[in-house]
Amino acid sequence: MKEVVGDIERWHGAGKRVAIARVVGIEGSGPRDPGATMAVNEDGEVAGSVSGGCVEGAVVTEALDLLASRDATPRRVTFGYSDDEAFAVGLTCGGTVHLLIGELRDDEGGQYDRLTRALAAEEPIALAAVANGPNLGAQLLVIADEATPPLGTLGDPDLDRVVARDARAELDAGRSATRHYGPQGQARQDEVEVFIESFAPAPRMVIFGAVDFTAALTRVAKVLGYRVTVCDARPVFATKQRFPLADDVVVGWPDRHLAEVGASLGPRDAVCVLTHDHKFDVPAIVAALATRVGYLGAMGSRRTHAERIERLRVAGVTDEQLERVMGPIGLHIGARTPEETAVSICAEIIANRTGLAAGRASSVGRGAPSLRDTEGPIHARGGTSGVA
Repeated sequence: MKEVVGDIERWHGAGKRVAIARVVGIEGSGPRDPGATMAVNEDGEVAGSVSGGCVEGAVVTEALDLLASRDATPRRVTFGYSDDEAFAVGLTCGGTVHLLIGELRDDEGGQYDRLTRALAAEEPIALAAVANGPNLGAQLLVIADEATPPLGTLGDPDLDRVVARDARAELDAGRSATRHYGPQGQARQDEVEVFIESFAPAPRMVIFGAVDFTAALTRVAKVLGYRVTVCDARPVFATKQRFPLADDVVVGWPDRHLAEVGASLGPRDAVCVLTHDHKFDVPAIVAALATRVGYLGAMGSRRTHAERIERLRVAGVTDEQLERVMGPIGLHIGARTPEETAVSICAEIIANRTGLAAGRASSVGRGAPSLRDTEGPIHARGGTSGVA
């Protein structure tokens, strides 16, 4: 939706009707994730994509047919590898994609206006839609603040209440999901399929230590969509000139900065401690462990990290808490340069988020394990490149 808002505003300003097609489910291999959106106006102009090109033409035809129909009733459309029509339009990825297509009307309590304002302000908000079952296409706009009632309805007040609760949980985790309910929101029933799309602010990465690795990590993190803060107690190093891509550069002690922002960090966020200096990184890790941050990594050699672990224990950190600390930081890919190390760190963050880094002494999928779970030299030898 974020990709097409500008075009929708322009078309609405010209008085044109608009249909929205959204991916609400995939089976097997899908070209784009659920939530991918295409907007089509009555003149056949298109914005966005739902398949990266595979079925775009067929979706445009469906959208125009909907706008030309008498009542523009929302419809669910499925394209699969085994469907002759889908094969003809090029869905050769081997999967099945489910789409919800409906006309964009702002007649449900100002849903669209509220959504666009939230997107512009990077305010967390979720849009739940009936993707299959009674009241197909009905929508409920859920604001993160529980004190603010949702806008719209899915057709039943009890269903609205349960879906609003679940939507806030998905929003907190920053993910979109499909859920199934009974007609009144009953659990373990599947008469109603609801697609919950989360529009969460960009995840945050807080990097402690204004070192050479920090600039490289900032660059890679920005590519991945993070809002990056660099924090260091040394004003001569913590400057915007040295880290122009960082969203914020803070001069201060790590524990003091986390005392200010720690309560707002959640499972989607990351804290990377790159100082490998005990007087900085021990207070930073202790403070980060008191937050809900999803990833906590600390740079340093194996010897440095072993000493750090002992100092953390003296500071009162338990073995259970130490399990949250990824140190030495990054995946074991033999990285040497700051740029390679930044890739290693971000790869470990992704693996941690997707659940592929689940457990010590286990590899990430079939690829490289975390450095924390290996032994021996961190860096590659013999001229080969890899991660630290």
